[in-house]
Amino acid sequence: MEILQSVMSSKKLTTLIIVFFIAFPIALTANLMFRNSRFSIFEVFSENKVAMKNASLANDPTSTSVFSENKVAMKNASLTNDPTSTSNASLTNDPTSTSNASLTNDPTSTSTSCISRLQSHLYRKPSPHKPSPYLIYKLRNYEELHTRCGPNTRAYRRSMMNIVNSNNSSGNAAMCKYLVCVPVNGLGNQMISIAATFLYAVLTDRVLLVRFGEDKYHLFCEPFLNSTWILPKNFPFWNYKLVQTYQTIILNKDRGINSKQDLPSTLFLNLQHTKNHPDKFFHCHHSQHLLSNVPLLILKSDQYFVPALFMNPSFNSEITKMFRERDTVFYHLGRYLFHPSNEVWGLIRKFYEEHLSKADERIGLQIRVFAPDSTPQEAVMDLILSCTIKNKLLPELDTQNSMPYTTKNQSLKVVLVTSLNEEYGENLRKMYENKATVSGEVVRVYQASHEEHQKHHDKMHNMKAWMEMYLLSLCDVLVTTSASTFGYVAQSLGGLRPWLLYKLTNNATHFPACQRDFSLEPCYHIPPNHYCNGNIIKDYVSTFLYLRGCNDFSNGVKLVNDTS
Repeated sequence: MEILQSVMSSKKLTTLIIVFFIAFPIALTANLMFRNSRFSIFEVFSENKVAMKNASLANDPTSTSVFSENKVAMKNASLTNDPTSTSNASLTNDPTSTSNASLTNDPTSTSTSCISRLQSHLYRKPSPHKPSPYLIYKLRNYEELHTRCGPNTRAYRRSMMNIVNSNNSSGNAAMCKYLVCVPVNGLGNQMISIAATFLYAVLTDRVLLVRFGEDKYHLFCEPFLNSTWILPKNFPFWNYKLVQTYQTIILNKDRGINSKQDLPSTLFLNLQHTKNHPDKFFHCHHSQHLLSNVPLLILKSDQYFVPALFMNPSFNSEITKMFRERDTVFYHLGRYLFHPSNEVWGLIRKFYEEHLSKADERIGLQIRVFAPDSTPQEAVMDLILSCTIKNKLLPELDTQNSMPYTTKNQSLKVVLVTSLNEEYGENLRKMYENKATVSGEVVRVYQASHEEHQKHHDKMHNMKAWMEMYLLSLCDVLVTTSASTFGYVAQSLGGLRPWLLYKLTNNATHFPACQRDFSLEPCYHIPPNHYCNGNIIKDYVSTFLYLRGCNDFSNGVKLVNDTS
């Protein structure tokens, strides 16, 4: 009997060993299969445990749904490794696509999950703008490139060594090509320029690295799993002012700019808003052919230069395939790249739940006064009321009834005011507080912050700005200030065509006070002034299909979906 039990135990042990050696390679293969599709099977469980723990600590009522939704996403994703699969969390508003827990963008940490990626769909309406299969395919390819060539990889170290040691691009043996983004000016300017630079990186098969200021480190989650988009502090060309400029090469007509041997291994491009238009021929084929031979480009910008890329025939073809609705470039790329960090997401959730969650309609009102010393507050308030009341965004007060009356199904409108000044939100709040309206609607007005003036290199100021841009994007109706990049980010992330307030100067008046925008896209304020043959561009609309002049900036252009 003992001999028989011994034999049976031996058989069980042998069976367990066989099962282990069969199952482990399968699990390992599955893990490797999904490493480049933005999440790993093993990591999903650990990241969801972190998200569930964080949510439960915050007494989050959605904590139980996060896990089940990610189980669905895992199941769907595991059925296919097709790069056109819509399981890509950042692109869709599908609750089953929240599997992709991101890393925080703290350069010292690569383990904390990104709660906003898991929960953002709970605060947004289902998206009418679905990403094309080709866009998802391109982004999946980019993710693989970033994982292979990003910071802290062998390929990155070898590439940088080759670039540093090469006097020109012809002798360079770099494995990877890079595009370093140097965003400047306010947060809105920086976000639209990062999105444009990322599109350029995707179109040219380059790895995007962003040179964030220290006040921006904790604003966003990392967009690329198991890697970082933050430019390492030991980057060999951190002082980009010492790098040869694209402008020098283009303007030096005595130099053979088409000669690869004459090109440096590193080149600096300034696409920032300047008077001398250094990007004069950036959109042209001959310039892009030249730049394609330079392994490291450093691009400084505060502009949304996507229309300039659209002017290039080869880029135009790719952008058209990627974005079936041409005015959704920032909508898709912005939602893909910019997820609030856990710290900012906590601020967003708290304000939304306390003030916006119970509204029947949310109206975002973004007020930016560019010359506050010479623009009276009364003139600004008159402009706001003229726009919102005449276009029936806000109801008129009922002068026949001094006190509001209540009904069972009374509608609640909530106005979110974002402004550096407290007075505009406060005046609007007092106007509707305990007052009856002709429509019978109740109006509540809230303002998240009032910093009085724009602050640079201030972490908390930037956190508040990012919080307010995101909250505006969650509104149903949006009223923004003309030419404000703060408003551009909000409208594009929210997929909203805003009402554009006329930009006041001094004590001027304007009629109409605002007009509805025709595109979701940000405006490119300073587009190229010249055709590639050197002649001045006189009419963008007739020359470049799907480009139209901006309503809020006389010289600007933007992408449109409808050419009629």
